[in-house]
Amino acid sequence: MNGLDSSRLAALLTDLVKIDSVNPDLVPGGKGERQIAEYVAKVLEAAGLETRLQEVSPGRFNALGLLRGRAGGRRLMLNGHLDTVGVRGMEEPFSGRIEGGRLYGRGAEDMKSGIAAALVAVEALAAEGLEAGEVLVAVVADEEYQSAGTRGLLASGVRADAAIVMEPTNLAVVTAHKGFVWADIETEGRAAHGSRPDEGRDAIAAMGRVLVEIESTQSALDEAPGHALVGHGSVHASLIAGGQELSSYPARCHLSLERRLVPGEDGVTFEQELNWILARLSSQDPDFRADYRLGYSAKPFEISRESSWARQVLGCAREVMGPNTGFGVQSFWTDAALLAEAGIDTVVFGPRGQGLHSASEYVDLESVALCARTLYQCARQFCCNHLSPPPPGNLG
Repeated sequence: MNGLDSSRLAALLTDLVKIDSVNPDLVPGGKGERQIAEYVAKVLEAAGLETRLQEVSPGRFNALGLLRGRAGGRRLMLNGHLDTVGVRGMEEPFSGRIEGGRLYGRGAEDMKSGIAAALVAVEALAAEGLEAGEVLVAVVADEEYQSAGTRGLLASGVRADAAIVMEPTNLAVVTAHKGFVWADIETEGRAAHGSRPDEGRDAIAAMGRVLVEIESTQSALDEAPGHALVGHGSVHASLIAGGQELSSYPARCHLSLERRLVPGEDGVTFEQELNWILARLSSQDPDFRADYRLGYSAKPFEISRESSWARQVLGCAREVMGPNTGFGVQSFWTDAALLAEAGIDTVVFGPRGQGLHSASEYVDLESVALCARTLYQCARQFCCNHLSPPPPGNLG
């Protein structure tokens, strides 16, 4: 990829940002991914890739494109998500305005810029011809909620030998990030008239004891050694509701929690912590009543920095950007964890910008071009080395 058509890259990214793809599971009435998936599929088809739309739930679509080399070899997956969070508070969420080398709009950084970089890279690969192996572009639905897109992709049998997830990483090769688990706790009181404390039991006050224990749990996490790369796990109260009216003792109080997980932890870790908290409070007060329910969870991600894939991606990034390019970590979760769990060697690598999920989001266009060049270099090196039959199946 000796040259890069920066105007082509900016035009692709502008088109992507102009398409409303707000996740309807996050914002009722959100447009979802159909329109943007159809756009990406047309770009991939025009480049000469085998393409298909994959419906992973009603009205929710992945766009897949497969570039086959002239000989057998390994398959590289370039993975990114099409959906975005909501746009409340944004003045021009879908403008794709370019100013001062930055492109603005919802999804500009997270992560339509990574998708645009992958599209430009695969267009160049297709135009030149891939000597061997396969490049699978898999842009997916629903990463911002419960990752129905990548989960559906893997459930359909699609596999690869290695993957790059193009989330924004400030052009660092990210080898670890946190996971999370959600939970709900409900304390039980006894409804009664506010003037009759002997008859009532305050469920909200009982939840206050739970909150004190949650705070103590966070202190214990802070004092523990933590993970070498991503640091400490965390837990916080997200939502709370309870009571009927001012003149009544509340019969119930409901608390929603999030526990962020570091590599080596999972949902069972939080379940054990909740069991300990409720057992401790019950032992202190025989009248204390509470139960909990674990919700959605997503495991942390980590790949060894000594692995051949992590070292190869770092090497390609340094060929493009110089020796100061390095490894990194992220706090937020990505679909890399799902791909790694499926046995696919995975790293996270993408452009730089600011304003994730905020009222002003932008991406640095020069960094998108550097990302595209690195993806191209990774595909060339990975697919053409160690020739072997590609994995079974095609687009799943």
